[in-house]
Amino acid sequence: MSYQKRTALALAAALAGPVVLMAAPAAHADVVDVNYKCETPIGPKAAVSPIDIKAVKSGSAYKLTMSFQKGVSSSPVALGAGAMNPSAVIKLGGPDKGTVAVSGPANSAEIPANTPIKISDLSGTYTPKASGKVTFTASILTIKALGTTTTCTPGNSPGPSLALDVTGTSAPESLPKTGALDSAVALGTLGGTVLLTGAAGVLWLTRRGARAHG
Repeated sequence: MSYQKRTALALAAALAGPVVLMAAPAAHADVVDVNYKCETPIGPKAAVSPIDIKAVKSGSAYKLTMSFQKGVSSSPVALGAGAMNPSAVIKLGGPDKGTVAVSGPANSAEIPANTPIKISDLSGTYTPKASGKVTFTASILTIKALGTTTTCTPGNSPGPSLALDVTGTSAPESLPKTGALDSAVALGTLGGTVLLTGAAGVLWLTRRGARAHG
């Protein structure tokens, strides 16, 4: 068989071999309408925005991105570029509890007066503490602008925007710290001897020796 044929057969066998695919953690995402009830400096306002939450694995953690498909609240005056800073919290459900803080950049363009404020994508990091299917639900949104703070709370008990199968991470328990003397005593005990220091040790050995010869 020629060299070319042997090479072709070897390559065909390698390509026909088993292919191992690394399975990514199962994720299920939904776009959920969130009816925000906002307490603003000029009174209460309400707005509904579809919310999308995505997760990208990074080592043992996940980068979360929360996206608003419609604007919420509004300002009676125009907000210049960089005047509005948004942040929010995402509520965890399932085996993991608590919240994840997410934030985003200030507005890059002016927001006209009395128009819905479009929130930029908000991001944060989530590190699983428990294993299982964890859910991620939009929670309180905070908008800071021109020295004022507007707090928007979901008023319709929205469902999760994301469900993710995760594996929790836990820090190993630390061993008791021992000093040089502790280590010496431990080694002496393991060797079948007792280490004694100071006058009390000498006295004990003297009395023990006298009894042994008495």
